[in-house]
Amino acid sequence: MNRNIGLCIVYSIITLGIYSFYWMYKLNEETAAEAGREPTVSGGLLILLTIVTCGIYFLYWCYKQGEYMTDIYTKHGQQANNPGTLYLILGLFTFIIALVLIQNDLNKFVPAQ
Repeated sequence: MNRNIGLCIVYSIITLGIYSFYWMYKLNEETAAEAGREPTVSGGLLILLTIVTCGIYFLYWCYKQGEYMTDIYTKHGQQANNPGTLYLILGLFTFIIALVLIQNDLNKFVPAQ
């Protein structure tokens, strides 16, 4: 789904980060669906592993999202380098920036509703 990134950031701030977990859950499913692949883990397990590992699994997930985005770019006939490393590095600094970049890349290919 094509999301308004600004509203996602506002919702994450207002809910003290709870919305960002929902956002991550939805991105997990939507990027996998758009790439035509199964998600690495379910959204619920993604959130659980992120919390239990204090965010370490989130960094792995960010890197894996780069593979999905590469598949999406290829599916739409565009050449792309794997952005997973960029997602990983930005995920080290802040949770939200990585989600913003993934959503921004996904918004390029998913029509607005």
